[in-house]
Amino acid sequence: MTKMSNLSQTLNRSTSKKKSRLDVIDVLRGFAVMVIMLLHNIEHFNYYHYPMKTVTPDWLIDLDANVFSTMFFLFGGKTYSIFALLFGFTFYLMYEKQKKLGKDFGYRYLWRLFLLTIFAAFNAMFFAGEVLLMYAVTGLILFLERKLNAKVILIIACVLLFQPVEWYRYLNYLFVDGYSIGKNISSDMWLPVQTYLGGDSMLTTFYKNISLGQTWSFMWALENGRVMQTAGLFSLGFYFGKVKIFESDNQKKWLSILITAVLISIPLYFLKDTYLVNQSVVTLKRTLGVTFDMWWKLSFTFIWVSSIVLLYQYKTFQKLTKYLKAYGRMSLTNYITQSMVGGFLYYGYGLNWADKYGVTISLGIGIILMIIQVTICNWWIEKYKQGPFEKLWHRLTWAPKF
Repeated sequence: MTKMSNLSQTLNRSTSKKKSRLDVIDVLRGFAVMVIMLLHNIEHFNYYHYPMKTVTPDWLIDLDANVFSTMFFLFGGKTYSIFALLFGFTFYLMYEKQKKLGKDFGYRYLWRLFLLTIFAAFNAMFFAGEVLLMYAVTGLILFLERKLNAKVILIIACVLLFQPVEWYRYLNYLFVDGYSIGKNISSDMWLPVQTYLGGDSMLTTFYKNISLGQTWSFMWALENGRVMQTAGLFSLGFYFGKVKIFESDNQKKWLSILITAVLISIPLYFLKDTYLVNQSVVTLKRTLGVTFDMWWKLSFTFIWVSSIVLLYQYKTFQKLTKYLKAYGRMSLTNYITQSMVGGFLYYGYGLNWADKYGVTISLGIGIILMIIQVTICNWWIEKYKQGPFEKLWHRLTWAPKF
């Protein structure tokens, strides 16, 4: 009886540790999609129209500016990267599960990426700035890496996160006479996108979002270091899975990551300001500026990730974040429905709130929408166990018999 009791306790502890590990992943996803909701609202879902300053009180203008800068300092460019990291980690879980069954998940994963492009096109109808297409394209790196060992994957991740294209362009600037970096393609698309988003035709907006809007979004990501960083984070997430860093006995490693990220982020912030914000030489702005900006955001990403992982060891924090678990488990559904609702609220074909409400009020709208989403998600998960888009993606992934 004693042996059986000890065995039962061991199994329960093992199950509890595994559940805690997966729970913190869901909380991280929930945190990311929550912040994305808030940022997208203050950006009016990439429709940068706001009430005229002549009809806005000075105190509200100042408050709007402070809210915008604070939100983007804390979260801008850090939450999509949490998703990217967890995308790679999720690939590891799915790949290893099939590997234990003697199957290569790689080719079904390619099919899964193709399905993601369809979700991306659907999402793009509503939101000129969606990232699912970028995930589908850069996700090919995981297919190529799937049979490599952890050290090689880490090296690939570091190379990609180093932003090699920007450094190549910077070296050309230094050593090649007459080198010109050229104009950003996405810059020429900016005004046409803003123009049609203010139009009153829903069908025209949907069509142009899928064509011009999605092209603009992808080109902006490509020209600002995000495509390279996303591929690197996918690889790093895959590596994290292989070395089991999300296991509950890795607190010391996460504390080291937190301390390192904080120390690195400080000089990177000033380098980013020097070469991106306050730089007049365009080539330096678009090479070193982009690089240091991506590195600063990457370091801040790990401040958030490591802080949440460390805090999740405590029961109090687990209770505070328990509603984010369901929110994170339905991240694809939440991301797409955010786009559907947000486009209607702020674009010209819908309520056109972009011209009516500034940053602070839009943040309040985002908080209300987020609370509604969290409430619905917790009810839905308890009843159906899986979000509607997640379930559809899962079923379609495994539908072909190959």
